[in-house]
Amino acid sequence: MEATGFLLWVILVLYGTALIFNDAGVEASHKVRTEFESVEAVQVQQLHRTGFHFQPKRHWINGPMYYNGIYHLFYQYNPKGAVWGNIVWAHSVSTDMINWTPLDPAIYPSKPFDQYGCWSGSATILPGNKPIILYTGIVDQHQTQVQNYAIPADYSDPYLREWVKPDNNPLVSADVGVNGSAFRDPTTAWWGKDGHWRIVVGSRRRQRGLVYLYRSRDFMKWTKAQHPLHSSARTGMWECPDFYPVSLDGETGLETSVIDGNVRHVLKVSLDVTRYEYYTIGTYFREKDRYVPDNTSVDSWAGLRYDYGNFYASKTFYDAGKSRRILWGWSNESDTAQEDVQKGWAGVQADVEVTFTFPSLDKAEKFDPSWAAMDAQQLCSHKGSTIKGGVGPFGLLTLASKDLSEYTPVFFRVFRGEGKHVVLMCSDATSSSLNEKPYKPSFAGFVDVDLTDKKLSLRSLIDHSVVESFGAGGKTCITSRVYPTVAVSKDARLFAFNNGTEKITVESLNAWSMAKPRMN
Repeated sequence: MEATGFLLWVILVLYGTALIFNDAGVEASHKVRTEFESVEAVQVQQLHRTGFHFQPKRHWINGPMYYNGIYHLFYQYNPKGAVWGNIVWAHSVSTDMINWTPLDPAIYPSKPFDQYGCWSGSATILPGNKPIILYTGIVDQHQTQVQNYAIPADYSDPYLREWVKPDNNPLVSADVGVNGSAFRDPTTAWWGKDGHWRIVVGSRRRQRGLVYLYRSRDFMKWTKAQHPLHSSARTGMWECPDFYPVSLDGETGLETSVIDGNVRHVLKVSLDVTRYEYYTIGTYFREKDRYVPDNTSVDSWAGLRYDYGNFYASKTFYDAGKSRRILWGWSNESDTAQEDVQKGWAGVQADVEVTFTFPSLDKAEKFDPSWAAMDAQQLCSHKGSTIKGGVGPFGLLTLASKDLSEYTPVFFRVFRGEGKHVVLMCSDATSSSLNEKPYKPSFAGFVDVDLTDKKLSLRSLIDHSVVESFGAGGKTCITSRVYPTVAVSKDARLFAFNNGTEKITVESLNAWSMAKPRMN
């Protein structure tokens, strides 16, 4: 199936040294903070500012498009403060997704159909190679939401610096029976063989999450289908939906309107209640405009995730230049709103690859049947890096201080289950900082991997306050936000560790230091 890229495009500096040791004890629910939303960020602290993950010089990010050789990142941005509020669509461009040039905001509140905010949306390339943006506008203080469009003022401008919001907006308003304050984030449109464009918009009906489907022949007049494209009980509001095809015949990405061939579809939703995302893989029945997940995809809060850590409001786009689909996501700050103001930004250096081997799985702990009621994150909290085991815990201690008063472990633990082994991967921020204010959770996911060769690989990207880790070649991904006070700059170290009774060998360990990208 198609390989999807994550929010990562350049690697920066490795702090400290790599050491090996054993037995180491080591409703519209966007919360508007009115007291901070217009506070100018003047106390700029760069200590935890990311280097190679895209981050504006100040404030809050999310949103993407490839057009005529240029990558465009549109991201929600508060020009007057570091927390959520006063939202406009900021705009940066790049030819390589490494070096970025910021432009003036593309969309900002200025008309009755978006006077209280310009929220998330998507870009579509129309026939004639003409881009168009669909976005959610907020029309009143009750946060009534409508779907608007914007188009470039000059298609010949390679950077598409200026965007126009025509007066025939909004294109889509909430129909009778649709909750107008829970009606947002239109997707990239796809073209059907019946001559209709289609989009979906996230919403909920009581506690049933759903995406409404709309059709249009001319992209201007939209009609709601009689039934949602898909829904699921007890999942709450579905934000930032994404719906796209994937090929079962290879790793080449597919343009959003591709339907024929050996194709499945992915439906991803961001859950307003949990602040996590999940996705399913299934079949899109175009005649009925229905999406049905495969029976191997859990369609609930316990569903598959792109990333089992601090990762939200993701969006894919098709890169026609390289025939691939790119995934962007937002790794939000986990410290306080007051500290976000002091930093001057909110939203987001090393690249380390290691392969661990073990001679036997005989010492793997038995998977206790009572743990089946836990999710991976609960099990990680129960079986942390300092709890001795059989095969594991083993992995990396990232952003570690010399005395281990601060460290963020990323590790595996192997259990003996019924008929197969169970691999748990954790990224635990519990000991990441001596500062008690930030949210310091332990994130985790299970890794679906064949252990016949008795190997496990781990890649961790360490970028100041971001630790982004990929287990078993990316089968499980976890992003953590951490804010060390001691393990910073030259005082941050990296260790490999094993706290299990089975011998673990570091077969290979490679670390890279990279030049800092340009973010003007």
